[in-house]
Amino acid sequence: MSDALKHECGIALIRLLKPLDFYKEKYGSAFYGVNKMYLMMEKQHNRGQDGAGFASIKLNTVPGERYISRIRSNQAQPIQDIFEQINQRVNDEIKEHPEYADNTELQKKNIPYLGEVLLGHVRYGTFGKNSIESVHPFLRQNNWMHRNLIVAGNFNMTNVNRLFNNLVELGQHPKERADTVTVMEKIGHFLDDEVRKLYKKLKKEGYSKVQASPIIAEKLNVAKILRKSSKIWDGGYAMAGLMGHGDSFVLRDPAGIRPAYYYKDDEVVVVASERPVIQTVFNVPFEAVTELDPGHAIITKKNGDTSIKKIIEPLERKACSFERIYFSRGSDAEIYQERKNLGRFLMPEVLKSIKHDTVKTVFSFIPNTAETSFYGMVEAAQDELNKQKNEAILAEKDSLTDERLKEILSYRLRTEKIAIKDVKLRTFITEDSSRDDLVAHVYDVTYGVVKPDDNLVIIDDSIVRGTTLKKSIIKMMDRLNPKKIVVVSSAPQIRYPDCYGIDMARLEDLVAFRAALELHKEEGSYDIVEKVYEKCKKQVDLDDSDVQNFVKEIYEPYTDEQISDKIAALLSEDSVKAEVKVIYQSVENLHKACPKNLGDWYFTGDYPTPGGNRVVNRAFMNFYEGKKDRAY
Repeated sequence: MSDALKHECGIALIRLLKPLDFYKEKYGSAFYGVNKMYLMMEKQHNRGQDGAGFASIKLNTVPGERYISRIRSNQAQPIQDIFEQINQRVNDEIKEHPEYADNTELQKKNIPYLGEVLLGHVRYGTFGKNSIESVHPFLRQNNWMHRNLIVAGNFNMTNVNRLFNNLVELGQHPKERADTVTVMEKIGHFLDDEVRKLYKKLKKEGYSKVQASPIIAEKLNVAKILRKSSKIWDGGYAMAGLMGHGDSFVLRDPAGIRPAYYYKDDEVVVVASERPVIQTVFNVPFEAVTELDPGHAIITKKNGDTSIKKIIEPLERKACSFERIYFSRGSDAEIYQERKNLGRFLMPEVLKSIKHDTVKTVFSFIPNTAETSFYGMVEAAQDELNKQKNEAILAEKDSLTDERLKEILSYRLRTEKIAIKDVKLRTFITEDSSRDDLVAHVYDVTYGVVKPDDNLVIIDDSIVRGTTLKKSIIKMMDRLNPKKIVVVSSAPQIRYPDCYGIDMARLEDLVAFRAALELHKEEGSYDIVEKVYEKCKKQVDLDDSDVQNFVKEIYEPYTDEQISDKIAALLSEDSVKAEVKVIYQSVENLHKACPKNLGDWYFTGDYPTPGGNRVVNRAFMNFYEGKKDRAY
């Protein structure tokens, strides 16, 4: 994606089902789980590079022994930083106590991080905060083992204020309004409540507090706690949690917005945000990794019993399509084919824009995540070129000479690596003209492969703000003197903010929104902005279920092509000599390419939860009122 876009988080959970001695004997190290966690986090670093955290729980410890360890980092290389610290601590302990080296029992007792239940997290700071306090996992401590709670997730809630107020009504005093705090305290409240009820019952049966504690841990109903906790949650989430005595869970939102996959055998239970992470790290086939159903949780009790429980009634499945377009690693077998199809399905519009002249067209991509879509587009272009060759041969079959046949057969599709990312913009340059000049050099180009009368087709994953295209890429492409530059987006036009984990909070940042406003200005219909604002304002006090997305009215008068053409005009400065055309994927073809991930609210405005409509209206009101506040 040429536009820098903060997004997503990644989770990884490992539950070892055997004693640590088993892994030492079979794999050579009691730190088998820690090593696997390092790999799982590294292979999800694409999901978050602002911070990382790791937590572990040791099972069956005695009072006085440390059983919870947590480490977090917001350094430049947070995953490496975490595991370098862990490795250093382990080495120091063994150096100081050589007797630990080959004794798993002593290692577990005395060395931190060596546990049977492990939770990892990689983070993008969607709110622009990157303090260590904002890094997952979060820890809620208590002297009762089973009241300790560790939470990490890939999530964003649309109704944080309601969740906050609900906690206050329960008598709590949350330290801030962040959704991470409200979610953890909500789970913690019902965890405490369940523990109290179990103890009250056991006390009546004559058990002392010491006797009751392990029975409470055994009888704790994690599914019941999650059902009560998540009752009013509105958002997209894959929520992972550990309880101090050893129970663990991962809960997925009812629309399946955020992803979660799991694998289980007789040695481990593993959950991650992406399938190929589990496949690669544990060397298991595609079929062995299962997607967690929306509204369900995978729960592993302290004794190792694992079950899938329905927690929330599933909604219509609206799994995030951006996972397939851009966020997830393309090594997933399904995602790889889907991205190729995204490129392939764009080809008819591309051919139309270049008048089917594949001979005088250079095809390329904007590094590096658009490469797979580029392959699909090129395959479709090659099919077109083969068709043109066949037609030429048939048209001239009666007069075809050997030389002419060789000429026709010699036509090759021209694919080149045109754009090269050359420099990262340094934010310490704040003066506008200096910043623009620096942005203009974020990409460099390959000279000598584009001729003055050529078309240049460049595919990108998606066009969000268009800033890098305008300030850098199109200008650099124009230096090659093509007659036409065709910028192709494998995603449809992003028209609405996302409120479930991607940092697209302000409408005015979206180039499609700015293009629609320009069209209204040109046609004298800009008064629609005030009309939509008034409609949004009237819904402020309504229940979420009654709120409508009135921002759709901004786009309704125009076709997709009209908005695309206006975007092309907005992205082309006067200095650009080539004709510029912008082509977007259609929503119909997006669904055709990615049939399992139909979440499309950022393209269509059809939000999968009631809170989404409130967020988009608030975003529009902020735009109208000139506020830079986030809408969620």
